[in-house]
Order: sequence, then structure tokens, then C-alpha cells
Amino acid sequence: MTKDITIGGKVYKFKSTAAIPRMYRLKFNRDIFLDMERLAKDIEISENPNEASSIPVNSLEMFENIAYLMNKHG
Repeated sequence: MTKDITIGGKVYKFKSTAAIPRMYRLKFNRDIFLDMERLAKDIEISENPNEASSIPVNSLEMFENIAYLMNKHG
């Protein structure tokens, strides 16, 4: 799937295919599925009503890495 996204007046092409997990592993030496599993656990933990909701910075970095790969793949 491809999508054109406009950021600051400039158009960027993003492409998502089954190759993204492999590209993620090759580029960042990490497994995307393990990272997503950790993120899901972090979100479950942060759903405590007595605690402020926040996602760890390293989890947010995962989204940046995926966006980077999708743009390069596009």
C-alpha cells in the first residue's frame, strides 16, 4: 500500500509491504514484532487509573523508525 503524505507543503511517499519487518531487522538490528509486543505490555501497565498515561520514549522511537523505513521504501 502506498500513501502520499504532505508535511510542511512537501509531499512524501510512504509504502507499506510485508518487507517492512525484514527491513526493520536489517536496519535497526531489532525485531519489530518483539518491539510491538513490549509496547503493548507498556500500554497495559500504563492503563492504571492512578498513574498518568505515558508511552516510554523508546517505544515512540519505534514509530519513528517505522515511518523512516516506509518513506525510504516509498
